Amino acid sequence: MPESRKIADLMLRNVSPAEWKDAIEQKNILQKLSASSSKRVAAHIRSRLELMKPDLWQMVRDGDAVLATQAIFIAAIKHCRILGDYLDLVVREQFRKLEDKLTPALWDEFVLSCKQRDPSMEDFPPSTAKKMRSVVHKILVEVGYLQSAHNWTLKKIEIMPEITDYLVRHNEEYVRKCIQVSK
Repeated sequence: MPESRKIADLMLRNVSPAEWKDAIEQKNILQKLSASSSKRVAAHIRSRLELMKPDLWQMVRDGDAVLATQAIFIAAIKHCRILGDYLDLVVREQFRKLEDKLTPALWDEFVLSCKQRDPSMEDFPPSTAKKMRSVVHKILVEVGYLQSAHNWTLKKIEIMPEITDYLVRHNEEYVRKCIQVSK
């Protein structure tokens, strides 16, 4: 979140490319060990946030921890269809069935079903699929849907009204559906 807040601030201030480069590479506002790491992280965060409107960037920069986390989360869902579909198809179904855990098998079945729904999707090597699962579950831990990285017990979360309002105002129906999996 601290890195996303800093990138959102640069975006809200509409800094020039030179100011962006100075902040990321020279001033090292993201506090990375190398300029290349700073550039990579900044580009990744920016690519997520650019899919959303400035009022979301402001929630990221100025919101409390829960609001900022949920704002970053909805940008991640819009940026990564696999995250959104996993929430919508797997996590929602677990809540619906009153199951309290996610399992590695559920992820594996999900990855196979993605390929069945979209034959043009590339085949992921097992190591890539496992890494993707780890990243997706880390995101779910950060937003509060999972107990911890090692304990995949599901938890219900309350979506902040500002997040729901943003999604409705900007016609983000897919993202809204994905975050409301525990209803």
